[in-house]
Amino acid sequence: MKLFDDTIDNTKNWLPQDGTVNYYGKLFNQKEADNYLKQLLNKIEWRNDEAIIFGKKIITKRKVAWYGEKPFEYTYSKVTRHALSWTTELLELKSFIERETGESFNSCLLNLYHNGNEGMAWHSDEEIDLKKNGAIASLTFGAERKFLLKHKQTNEKVELILEHGSLLVMKDTTQTFWRHKLPTTTRITAPRISLTFRTIVR
Repeated sequence: MKLFDDTIDNTKNWLPQDGTVNYYGKLFNQKEADNYLKQLLNKIEWRNDEAIIFGKKIITKRKVAWYGEKPFEYTYSKVTRHALSWTTELLELKSFIERETGESFNSCLLNLYHNGNEGMAWHSDEEIDLKKNGAIASLTFGAERKFLLKHKQTNEKVELILEHGSLLVMKDTTQTFWRHKLPTTTRITAPRISLTFRTIVR
């Protein structure tokens, strides 16, 4: 594995204020990215995501998986999940992005979007289980998708396109001041997997 797109300035902060978002571009060539997509589709223990909204359980079409170095508990949308043990591919990817970013991670939440009809509404990753102001590294494999950030007070928006085999890192006070979203689109018919490496604190 090697840095594929060396024209991207991964030190650039895409946020105008109150946080840090760095985009590394494609870190894998086409063959490597295709292979990881195939392995993740076939080897990850995918399950439909669940959420409790206004006391009612909602089952999403989008699928998720939660992995870590210990059977960490992680609660979001009022549902608690327990981490599965790392797979070989996840450990490879974790080690790789830790070298690229200089950060360290002990868990990974994966999302499988089957097509553009599946997305994620505005939210922040600021659950009490997560390291305060810690880095969240998001790897993308599969279909390119638009990624939006919106400031909680000013409503200022930032837009990026997350490419196949690319890495985005959100850190510092980003989750405190910004929300992010993966909008739906009818134009995308191929699947996308996001791997969000993060740090759980006990």
